[in-house]
Amino acid sequence: MSSTKEYLDFILEQLSELADISYRAMMGEYILYYKSKVIGGIYDDRFLVKPCKSAKEMMPEADMQLPYEGAKEMILVDDVENKEFLAELLMAMYEELPSPKKKK
Repeated sequence: MSSTKEYLDFILEQLSELADISYRAMMGEYILYYKSKVIGGIYDDRFLVKPCKSAKEMMPEADMQLPYEGAKEMILVDDVENKEFLAELLMAMYEELPSPKKKK
């Protein structure tokens, strides 16, 4: 099952407090970026983020789920209704995430 544009739009609206949120469509799903760093994505209408230390600390009870078969597990963000929490989560994750690779 692919993700819907409506769910992507909902998540983007929930993240609208943050500047520099972008996305890229990929095989029916959406990769999400914060300040050019991959933070996670929308997979089967689920908001999943990379399992970095700060995300695990902020969501200790969160489920780990596969975005797609053959991928590494990511953290399911259940509290997508809470804009303030989502902004805090992404800001906390930002420092831990790797910078984008330079293109040749």
